[in-house]
Amino acid sequence: MISMTGVHAGYGGGDVLQGLDLEIDPGAVTCVVGPNGAGKSTVLRAISGQLAPRLGTIRYGGRDIDGRHPAELIKAGIVQVPQKHGLFPEMTVAENVLLGGYLRRRDRAYLQKRLAHLAERFPIIGERGAEPAGNLSGGQRRTVEFARALMLEPAMVLLDEPSLGLDPRSLGLVEQSVTGMRDSGVTVLIVEQNVRFGLGIAAHGVVMESGRVLRADAAQAILDDPEMGAFFLGGAP
Repeated sequence: MISMTGVHAGYGGGDVLQGLDLEIDPGAVTCVVGPNGAGKSTVLRAISGQLAPRLGTIRYGGRDIDGRHPAELIKAGIVQVPQKHGLFPEMTVAENVLLGGYLRRRDRAYLQKRLAHLAERFPIIGERGAEPAGNLSGGQRRTVEFARALMLEPAMVLLDEPSLGLDPRSLGLVEQSVTGMRDSGVTVLIVEQNVRFGLGIAAHGVVMESGRVLRADAAQAILDDPEMGAFFLGGAP
């Protein structure tokens, strides 16, 4: 679904991604892991249009998308859930979810149909849709953010550290949500600092270091590799 070839991208004149080559298979969960500064989140920003590559190409479904505006990519079926919680706490849960359909805001029948569908998939919307989103726990907020991302029926969802700051129970809600996306045919690309959690819910794993792919393999194979364990504990593979 996504093919990145020789991508150089960064901030303030410096490249974080150093000729990155990466392939993301459709219909599966892929998790990108690596140390701080490896360029994991920069990969998501480049795919979602928040950051234009300086060199290289990004292809989505066979079409070049590097440098396109984020709104164009949302219409094309790519959405991103940011690392930090992005709900409006004083708005209701339902209102927050509906914001995900802003690009089709005039089609109220469609948006209400999508809201009803998502309320079936994410019970928190039906149970607490009229409450302020600020009343929710961290895990519940994450599930509402996922629902908002799915309003326009995207083909691909990018998740930037969805486990950040969550307790074990909330992590379970995130895992259920990601599994549900995959089962509905959505391609999911996750960037995670929590290596065991991220690779544990993914089929494919990508290890990054210094803006390049160090290893791409089955997620479980990476988890089981003692050299990878040494790498994440601060050693060298």
